[in-house]
Amino acid sequence: MIEANNKVQDILDGYLEEEDFGQLLEAFDKTKEEAVTEGVIVEIKNDDVYVDIGKKSEGILPLNEIQNDKADLLFKVGDNIKVAIVGYSNGRSLLSHKKALRKEKVIEFIKNYKEDPENSFEVKVIGKNKGGLIVVDENDVEFFLPKSQYGFKESNNIIGKNFKVKIVKIDKDEQSIVVSRKRILDDERKKRKELINSVSQEEGVIEGIVKKITTYGMFIDVGGIDGLVHYSEISYKGPVNPSLLYKEGDKVPVKVINYNKERKHLSLSIKAALPDPWSEIKDSLEVGDTIKVIVSNIEPYGAFVDLGNDIEGFLHISEISWDKNIKNPKDYIKKGQEIDVEVIEINSNERRLRVSLRNLLAKPFDEFAKNHKVGDIIEGEVTQTTTFGAFVKLGFIEGLLHNEDASWHRSDKCKDKFKSGDKIKVKIIKIDAEGQRISLSVKELSESPVQEYAKSHKVGDIIKGQIRDIKDFGVFVELSKNVDALIHKEDISTSMLENLKINDEIEAVIVFIDEKKNRIRLSVKSLAKMKEREVLNEINDNDKITLGDIIKDQLAE
Repeated sequence: MIEANNKVQDILDGYLEEEDFGQLLEAFDKTKEEAVTEGVIVEIKNDDVYVDIGKKSEGILPLNEIQNDKADLLFKVGDNIKVAIVGYSNGRSLLSHKKALRKEKVIEFIKNYKEDPENSFEVKVIGKNKGGLIVVDENDVEFFLPKSQYGFKESNNIIGKNFKVKIVKIDKDEQSIVVSRKRILDDERKKRKELINSVSQEEGVIEGIVKKITTYGMFIDVGGIDGLVHYSEISYKGPVNPSLLYKEGDKVPVKVINYNKERKHLSLSIKAALPDPWSEIKDSLEVGDTIKVIVSNIEPYGAFVDLGNDIEGFLHISEISWDKNIKNPKDYIKKGQEIDVEVIEINSNERRLRVSLRNLLAKPFDEFAKNHKVGDIIEGEVTQTTTFGAFVKLGFIEGLLHNEDASWHRSDKCKDKFKSGDKIKVKIIKIDAEGQRISLSVKELSESPVQEYAKSHKVGDIIKGQIRDIKDFGVFVELSKNVDALIHKEDISTSMLENLKINDEIEAVIVFIDEKKNRIRLSVKSLAKMKEREVLNEINDNDKITLGDIIKDQLAE
């Protein structure tokens, strides 16, 4: 394929040199007519200058050709002036002083010209004819650019345009120089193709220069051709914003990863040109290690942290704090903040690293147990109510408030008394270090019904109550509102127990009062014994009665 293209180029070159050149020069200028000659200015009238060049009639030269930028005349009548014949009109020769000067410069240029196929230079279009364009260089040397050598589509406003050309032919006899824009483009395409073939086959690391940065990556100049580094090929961290890392003009190492011949698309990679950091940490980092990182990005579900070696780890929201109700990571960490974290997972094959911040923080339960004790009264926030109680947030931990500890009233339930978000005062009634549990109470913040009852009753008092419930283990007796007492089955006769019904009134004696646990125990059997003792005491305390009296009473009967 390369040989075929080279042959085509050789044919085109030969065609330009052999077949076209004579015709193109003829289209360019009529050398004999445009020969430089010297004349004498004989008259200046309006915008025309009449010059005697030794012919039947004077030639006409435009006035502006002998004026400077300030419109001052550079010549006067009688002065000799160099001119070139550029055409004819109404039997008069049309002259150009500037053309004559350029012609002299062309002659000088040809005289000093040293052939250099690689040399190119910039020209400006100053005129056109049916064969092509008249162009001049920075020294006002005139060249001819044939249409076949444009290398671009001619526009109506071509006059004044600048572009680079190469010299393709010089004719000393005709004092003409032909240039080509197409030759430069052909050479550039050829070089680009050779360069692309060379670069695309390059397996090592090459140096490039950042040419343009976009949202999807960067265009890198590698020896004159541009390749694209996609934003996913910049860093081992994953897709990144290239403008945060590089600027135009930066030198970067790159590696060719693909070349699409059909699209002529060269794909490059920066990260492929760098050592793989995942291979390095595989043997240097272990689960459980503590490392310093920088918070690089924060999302609602967690944060990404930079290890400083082109690797990012992930800090899940659940690993930021011991607080189970964390809503936003930004409440705990900030972008750019340096933090210590613990490595909890490394997977080099899948390029995944997970870390934890909370593992390095003191456990909330241990901190709580260190600063609080059973009996402390603190304020908490209800986070959830259930059928069995409510969970109350105490800093970074939660305690449980059972229904039975929520109120002294038997029918009260937490779900009826509280809702999520309520601030309540609670009393710590148990700290279970082994089970990591805190038990709370609200009812113990006020006197129990039994405490109130105990102010007017004591052990040994004989009371009456109404049977509220009968169980296998005993009978519950309601003494007053929210005050129940229990008669164990061993404290009542079997025959009496069998005949009792709910709502029956029963009399018994108080045998036990537990104000803290809100409990009272009664006994019917103890009441019977007390009554027996009372009878005996009455008998023993009556001094008037004697044994004889008792015998007499019995005989009288």
